[in-house]
Amino acid sequence: MIESSPFAPQVLFQLGPLAVSRAVVTTWVLIAALGLVLARATRTLSDPPGRGQAVLELLVEGIAGQIEEVMRTPPRPFLPLLGSLFLFVLVANLSALLPGVQAPTARIETTAALTLVVFAATHLYGVRARGVRRYLAHYLEPTPLMLPLTVLSEITRTFSMMIRLFGNVMSHEMVLAVLLSLAGLLLPVPVMALGLLIGAIQAYIFAILATVFVGAAIGAVETG
Repeated sequence: MIESSPFAPQVLFQLGPLAVSRAVVTTWVLIAALGLVLARATRTLSDPPGRGQAVLELLVEGIAGQIEEVMRTPPRPFLPLLGSLFLFVLVANLSALLPGVQAPTARIETTAALTLVVFAATHLYGVRARGVRRYLAHYLEPTPLMLPLTVLSEITRTFSMMIRLFGNVMSHEMVLAVLLSLAGLLLPVPVMALGLLIGAIQAYIFAILATVFVGAAIGAVETG
């Protein structure tokens, strides 16, 4: 069921002065479920690996390979952040296919939080790789007159990243809800199958954009 406005959070309860929305609770549940699945898959490591371990190893190797291909640098320092972002966005997107569950990524506050994590991590990795002075100096290249445009570019690309994920997931949920109300349970089946593909693609795009931003910050990727 789609809420009346994707911009107004549906508050379920209060924790002191903090309002906890439906999207936040769903996020907690998804993170806990994902953690349990990963913990179970890695609880007993064996050689040769079991089915769960083999799938997880294949997934990690695939993510690491994508990071290395984009950044042209060893992926291990960036794998925890970028891999976690991909897995969470993927699970969050696909959670919309469960009855009665709204994808957290169909809420603007969730995508805003995710992009703020990417924004902060980008600058932290950049400062760590280049040092504070060298990193800040790149905002003045090739001329200090470019500083306002460079800062504006940082803001707009972050905003675009947030809106892209939110808009695609939210619009798919709205289409699915309309079809369910008009045609019942049979017609939306192909749309739900398409939703699997859309959810995976959007998670991949979000992770790749985050990888490009981090790579540019450390000087491993040219974005211009």
